[in-house]
Amino acid sequence: MKTHLRSCVAALALAAAGAGMASAQELVIGTDVDAGTLDPRLTRDTTAYRTSNLISSGLVQLTPQLEAVPDLAESWESPDDTTVVFTLREGLTFSDGSALTAEDVVHTFETLIDPDFNAPQRSLYTPIESVEAIDERTVQFNLSTPYAPLLSYLDMGIVPSDYEGDMALEPVGAGPMVLESWTRGSEIVLAPSESYWAGAPEVEQVTMRIVGDNSARAQAFEAGDLDVIQSPLSPNDIQRLQDMDGVGSAIIAGLGVTYLNFNTSDPLLSDPEMRQAFAMLVDQDTIVNQIYQGVDEVATSVILPGSWAYSPDIQQPTFDIEGAVSKFNELGWSDSDGDGFLDKDGETLSITLSTHSEDPNRVQSVEFLQAMMQQAGVDASVQISDWPSFSTGYVQQGEHQIALLGWLNIVDPDRMLYSQLSSEGGLNWGGYDNAEVDALLEEGRTALEQDARTEAYRAAAEIIAEELPYYIISYQGYQLFWDEEAVSDVTANPRGAFRGLIGLATPE
Repeated sequence: MKTHLRSCVAALALAAAGAGMASAQELVIGTDVDAGTLDPRLTRDTTAYRTSNLISSGLVQLTPQLEAVPDLAESWESPDDTTVVFTLREGLTFSDGSALTAEDVVHTFETLIDPDFNAPQRSLYTPIESVEAIDERTVQFNLSTPYAPLLSYLDMGIVPSDYEGDMALEPVGAGPMVLESWTRGSEIVLAPSESYWAGAPEVEQVTMRIVGDNSARAQAFEAGDLDVIQSPLSPNDIQRLQDMDGVGSAIIAGLGVTYLNFNTSDPLLSDPEMRQAFAMLVDQDTIVNQIYQGVDEVATSVILPGSWAYSPDIQQPTFDIEGAVSKFNELGWSDSDGDGFLDKDGETLSITLSTHSEDPNRVQSVEFLQAMMQQAGVDASVQISDWPSFSTGYVQQGEHQIALLGWLNIVDPDRMLYSQLSSEGGLNWGGYDNAEVDALLEEGRTALEQDARTEAYRAAAEIIAEELPYYIISYQGYQLFWDEEAVSDVTANPRGAFRGLIGLATPE
């Protein structure tokens, strides 16, 4: 691997080109869910990630084009395929005034890869064999294998090694903002940090206000109670907001998918052919173009169409009620008693579809799926619960059958696939286990040539499109709206990050 250097001067030059400026003293951002934690190592939801990204800083920062540029590290080099050496900027401090050194970087990543720490994204960092502090400003990453996507994951916020407080509730970071207050379920208030290496942001206060209902959040924006809102939003609101005077907007391809998570550990869904039959009852066109009114794109596989690994030749099953019924029949399910429902050995073919209550489009989608399945003779029911109960208390415990979910922040195919669909992946909530897919996903992250990575991911995607632990309904679009009196010169970031909104120099 060739030496890769980035200078502070180059970073600032990039930053000046894409700065978003907040002209209001207070910037109020509407968000759909409350943060679960403000410890950057433990974030599971978008609000937690986006807030932590303001409070904390990583070695690198990702541009809207997903290029890694310097943040706390001013440069790095790779003397060989399994070693990366970072040089930190001079004089770095955390928001409490303590010095930020290589030891803090070591501590951050040692805790991330410690199984007992239980970091949700741990599998993204397991190729890190060890991290060494060479001196106060130099830190060396030793990898067990070459690891192509490593830089894409090193925006992880660095935390102090000797902090005795609660990072989840009272975080100390080296980012552009500090936590001022947090009212659970209501709002998170941030103030500028005077210790950020690039200088304090221009905005005097940022408030993340939690408004769970998408339409209520749009109405609050129209009423002037919010300065910025972004995905997820209801399609009707998106169209209306686009046409409003004084409202800036960015409608771009996102880095997320909406998908069905099949619990392959469930006895009914353990057979890939059963999953195929259920997948054939998913009317993507109606969901994407009517329920979501075309703000997303009908998906064909687990690879995003903007990715270098995408191939249009990889195709999941498409909507075909008759084909689904025939497949169920082949698998022994038929309407033997004439009650309109398929049965086998005296058992009715029953399934539970689930999602969370905060997103009305997802609720409408699972209700529509329920109707399609009932039309095919499946006794389908719907379970709707609030996000915390649905995510951590239901899906992540593997108690679902078919759950409607989304993945965001897919900056690399590895980010979408390894943790979620490798047999030992920490986010493999559906219990999928395929040794060939495991090997391909390992190849995809360890090969350093993009052609080899592409071949591995396409081969894995082919198997996944047939075995269907996931059925990808849509590739998500990303929508951002702002009050032009409050914010100007905005560069939309498909990750939904807020740094470009607060009057802070950010890279393009």
